[in-house]
Amino acid sequence: MLTVVGIALVAPAALATHDPYALDLGASLQPPGGEHLLGTDVAGRDLWSRVVWGARPALAIGVGAAATSLVLAVVLGVLAALGPRLVAGAVDRVIEVLFSFPSLLLALLLVALLGPSAWTQALAVGIGTAPGYARIIRGQVRAVRSAPYVEAAVALGHTRARILRQHVLPNALRPLVAIAALSVGQSIVWASSLSFLGLGVAPPSPEWGALLDAGRAYVTHAWWLTVVPGVVVVALALAATTVGNHLQAALERSEA
Repeated sequence: MLTVVGIALVAPAALATHDPYALDLGASLQPPGGEHLLGTDVAGRDLWSRVVWGARPALAIGVGAAATSLVLAVVLGVLAALGPRLVAGAVDRVIEVLFSFPSLLLALLLVALLGPSAWTQALAVGIGTAPGYARIIRGQVRAVRSAPYVEAAVALGHTRARILRQHVLPNALRPLVAIAALSVGQSIVWASSLSFLGLGVAPPSPEWGALLDAGRAYVTHAWWLTVVPGVVVVALALAATTVGNHLQAALERSEA
């Protein structure tokens, strides 16, 4: 995970062996090996260089989508758990209605309405995945609200705002540390799925989902065009999931 972040932020120019946009029709669809470590695409562009440069937009979309999702989830979850009865009931219904839609279908609808782009992908994936996280946060806030230390703070006469700021939110939102890492991996997979369906960043962008979309027409005789970016997406998602699981385990140990 840290390797990908380092590549995306610091080193794409240092690691890439070719210009990711340079056309070389004479080297079209060369298999991995030799001058082109991971082969070339139909326009002769070096796949290794395109995968390296694609880390930056893929990670930007994933982090942007995760941030959008978690911000919306916190707002909806806290309102549903702590808002006035009328507001909480309305927000509960909104969460349940959004949650009833498949995340990918909701993201597809938003991209279709707003048009394909990197930031549209991040927004669509963020909104599509927010309801599930909102339900988690709603449950956490409700559980913390009835905890003994909150009841003790009420008995001591602390104001509602102070109890919320010092006790409820810090304890209810602690799991977000682990959820954030999981959300980045999930968002990258969803964003790549949108690009694969032609509703994401358009070619010739080296974003990983766009690479998958561009390579699917040649999957029978140029397998590397889909296998390589697919493996990279899966590997990053697994890495983010592993980081999230370790963070969750660390939080559980600290609470024990």
